[in-house]
Amino acid sequence: MPNAGPVDPIDARLLLELTGHPRATTSGLADQVGISRNTAQARLLRLEQNGTLDSFERRIRPEALGYPLTALIATQVTQRRLDEVADALAAIPEVLQVHGVSGPTDLLVHVVAAGAEDLYRIAGQILAVPGVQRTDTALIMHQLVDYRITPLLRRVAGRA
Repeated sequence: MPNAGPVDPIDARLLLELTGHPRATTSGLADQVGISRNTAQARLLRLEQNGTLDSFERRIRPEALGYPLTALIATQVTQRRLDEVADALAAIPEVLQVHGVSGPTDLLVHVVAAGAEDLYRIAGQILAVPGVQRTDTALIMHQLVDYRITPLLRRVAGRA
């Protein structure tokens, strides 16, 4: 992942506008923030290139694709095989994210499934990956706070 540098207050205001109006033109964003179109375009390009702006795919809900179940699978792995395990997990389409974590669990694998039987299949696939020693699956019952970044953007923009 590219190195996302610090976001300054102008970047934060630009990102807030983009969050509120994702289809806005660069000129429209620039007008709302009070900068030139060229400045806005250069800043947005920099934010894309340095990894501050994530991919569009984060906005697509798995439920809309037929995957209403979400689970987190705590995974213990043989340390020397960590890269191999990560590559194998990336090859499973239902694996959305894999986080390396501290503590007794090595990886936290975020998966989606079409139903209970599908989740059982996916968990079995993960357990069958060479280097995976043990898994523990937790079904996400309800999301209480959705992914959000706006409160932090407001703080950086000086509108906390």
